[in-house]
Amino acid sequence: MQKTMSSKQIIKQAAYYAFPHTIPIFAGFWFLGITYGIYMHISGFCFLYPMLMGLTIFGGSLEFLAVKMLLSPFAPVQVLVMTVLIQARHLFYGISMLDPFKGMGFKKFYLIFGMCDETFSINYSAKIPENVDRGWFMFFVTLFNHFYWVSGAALGGILGSLISFNTKGLDFVMTAMFIVIFLEQWLREKSHAASFTGVLVSVLCLILFGPDSFMIPTMVCILFFLTIFRTPLEKEGGMV
Repeated sequence: MQKTMSSKQIIKQAAYYAFPHTIPIFAGFWFLGITYGIYMHISGFCFLYPMLMGLTIFGGSLEFLAVKMLLSPFAPVQVLVMTVLIQARHLFYGISMLDPFKGMGFKKFYLIFGMCDETFSINYSAKIPENVDRGWFMFFVTLFNHFYWVSGAALGGILGSLISFNTKGLDFVMTAMFIVIFLEQWLREKSHAASFTGVLVSVLCLILFGPDSFMIPTMVCILFFLTIFRTPLEKEGGMV
């Protein structure tokens, strides 16, 4: 007879299983977080600013842009528009996670707040064993990734006055990480129709709209394709 686990054991098991999935995120978030903290220090802010902004905004590229916003004349409407445009892709992430977030209770609120690109990629695609609580797994993936970013930003702010180096090229760390995630997804698929569509649509929208405006049209087109052809793709194993 299988022994029933206590609540503490369930939570501990979920945290233990979630942690290895976030190790690649740790490397990327710490590099960029430290860079962000140093950038904030150079711009005249103490370490509390990057730490608190990472804790409350948790927006990655938006936080880098927020530095210029803080140093610019007060323009709340412009800041609101820029924020919506930069983070609009999260609308599509949210739609994709409507079903996975059902029945999560109080955890849902933090899962929604902390759903960045990397956390979405893990929580949406990870194969979670039946004996691991899915809600707590996603909670800890979100919590670990959030902690990596906040701690990296705070450390960068603290060490900003002591360390001076050229940060050009560090943003490629996140690009490399997404390539790895894509390859892992590719290896798990039986049919690569969805992956091919994502690549082709992204390239086409990049050509048509340019590097500064292609993200939203790309996600609209991909969302449309996956919605229309979801049933046949799931049957062929093209969506996991």
